[in-house]
Amino acid sequence: MRIQDIPLREIRRPLFRQNDQEKVRALMESIAEIGLQEPIDVLEVDGQYYGFSGCHRYEACTKLGHETIRCRVRRAPKSVLKAHLA
Repeated sequence: MRIQDIPLREIRRPLFRQNDQEKVRALMESIAEIGLQEPIDVLEVDGQYYGFSGCHRYEACTKLGHETIRCRVRRAPKSVLKAHLA
């Protein structure tokens, strides 16, 4: 596993999730003031990044206009990606 800043546009979010907008707003305030404190987790499969957690942080950074987000990147085979999508 490695920590890396990844462009938001390169992270695929294949599962829809309805975020709590109050939580997103609170995170936006915190991130604007002190920065993102906890990276989101992404899977790297064949050079593509997939995000399944950190939905509120991802949305907050997107709404703040950030181009990148700090990620914990774990390489995985397609079988692991398929398990996440099942």
